[in-house]
Amino acid sequence: MSTRSVLLAVLAFALASMACQPPAQEAGPLSEEDVAAIRAVPQSYAEAVLASDWAAVASHYTEDALRLPPNALLIEGRAGIQAAYEGLPRTFTEFSSTPLEIDGRGDLAYARGIATLTFAVEGVPEPVSDTVKYLEILRKQPDGAWLISRICWNSDLPLPE
Repeated sequence: MSTRSVLLAVLAFALASMACQPPAQEAGPLSEEDVAAIRAVPQSYAEAVLASDWAAVASHYTEDALRLPPNALLIEGRAGIQAAYEGLPRTFTEFSSTPLEIDGRGDLAYARGIATLTFAVEGVPEPVSDTVKYLEILRKQPDGAWLISRICWNSDLPLPE
């Protein structure tokens, strides 16, 4: 058998194999259950923040999550996020988060929303209140939980002079 015949036979076999494969499954839109699960994330996140339970806060993130805080360095990974919270010189006295928009397909979603917070800073006599806008990317886990994979936000307050 010639080389050309072998190549034609291999090509014919490859084409026939591809024709027998089922079509690729397209990821569908988020289900109502997925949207409800994503809407529940901010509430449990806020409860953990108000309890200063930084391990519980970090559990809302994927292992390879990225936090992109304003005017600060990137924070990488669940352990890094927990360490960053543990190092904050503040105590949250109010924290709430409201998703305004949720969309996605398959195991990938985004949420855009606002969060309001008040915190006491060590050495500062008055508490600080703020409203922030956020955008987060969430990934559905094998157990069905939605975890934050990427998040960035910014304040409505002007930068101090």
